[in-house]
Amino acid sequence: MQMQWINNIPVYFTVITGEIFKRRLKPEAGAWGTLERDGQQTRDRKWRVSWDAGRGEAEARREGALRRRVAPAGLSFRLERQEQRWWATMKVKLKNVFVIYFLVSVTGLMYALLQLGQPCDCTQHLKSASDLIRAKEKKLSQLQNELKRLQGQEKVPELGEQALPMIYVVTPTYARLVQKAELVRLSQTLMHVKNLHWIVVEDSPLKTQLVSELLAQSHLRFTHLHVETPKEHKRKETDPNWLKPRGVEQRNLALQWLRENRQLSDQGMVYFADDDNTYSLQLFDEIRSTKRVSVWPVGLVGGLRFERPLVENGKVVGFYTAWKPNRPFPVDMAGFAVALQLLLANREARFDLLAERGYLESSLLQSLVSLEELEPKANNCTKVLVWHTRTEKPKMKQEELLQKQGLGSDPNIEV
Repeated sequence: MQMQWINNIPVYFTVITGEIFKRRLKPEAGAWGTLERDGQQTRDRKWRVSWDAGRGEAEARREGALRRRVAPAGLSFRLERQEQRWWATMKVKLKNVFVIYFLVSVTGLMYALLQLGQPCDCTQHLKSASDLIRAKEKKLSQLQNELKRLQGQEKVPELGEQALPMIYVVTPTYARLVQKAELVRLSQTLMHVKNLHWIVVEDSPLKTQLVSELLAQSHLRFTHLHVETPKEHKRKETDPNWLKPRGVEQRNLALQWLRENRQLSDQGMVYFADDDNTYSLQLFDEIRSTKRVSVWPVGLVGGLRFERPLVENGKVVGFYTAWKPNRPFPVDMAGFAVALQLLLANREARFDLLAERGYLESSLLQSLVSLEELEPKANNCTKVLVWHTRTEKPKMKQEELLQKQGLGSDPNIEV
């Protein structure tokens, strides 16, 4: 703003000089001229002339003589000295304009130079600009993620994929230090499975940027949902794992989404894959042939090397487990898959948030199938293809000490 009016000085100058040049020179008495007839100068010498152009009369004085006469036909008066006077006047006027222009320019330049050294409180302006940039970057990131998601969903199936039924993998997740590490590991396993749709449900009131960006970069078909667990049912960080089940509301929301977005005629299987387990790719080949509910062993669970269904003559007759073996279905969440059509046909089937400890899986399976109808997989339940692993909770003692000293790690770096 300080330099704007200075930059406009040439414009002001052009306007001023333009007005001067637009003025018409009016004839005035006392101008020198020459009398001409038909373009030929007369014998008369220079005359000092006054005239009335409307009447065509001229009064001329030559060498002290004074006489008045009417200009005859073809006689005209050519100005000479008047033109010289006009140019002399214009020279004076232009000189004044240039002097004014120079003075104004110098004054404006000095003022601008003085202002350069003045302190300026730009904090508010910088904050507003920074907030605007962050908002635009966030919006751009969301649009990029949405584009990647749509590109992943519209990916053309490879030859032979059309014949494979879709596997819907349901993964509840919640914010914690190891969340990204767990999801990255799981997503890179699922990348190798054909015809797979990943349904990720956050235990959160909103979708988080961490999970949104991770899903967009996974190049998987996915659906991103969120629902917050009621406060009274949430497990605290200091609570043992067995005290309250996690992911109940999130799994039920995934079932609701399937019922709202899929038809009874759609083929597929639903598998509940927690983000902290380890999965063999062979497991998904076993899941693909599920008719109603299929089962298999799970390693490193229930205080045992593995838990598994007991099979005789191709039928499940019981379960190898140490904890509450009398449960209707003593299986781990990672140890079974359900046909999509079975879930769609039984719209009320869901996980019970108030189920007794260890009975969460049974609360769903009891409304879908009987023990005799279970389909054993993994070579009659003799192969372990999934492990109930858990990432060790990170010890942040040193980080906490540094934070107290104001030397904590950069919170803007995502882990």
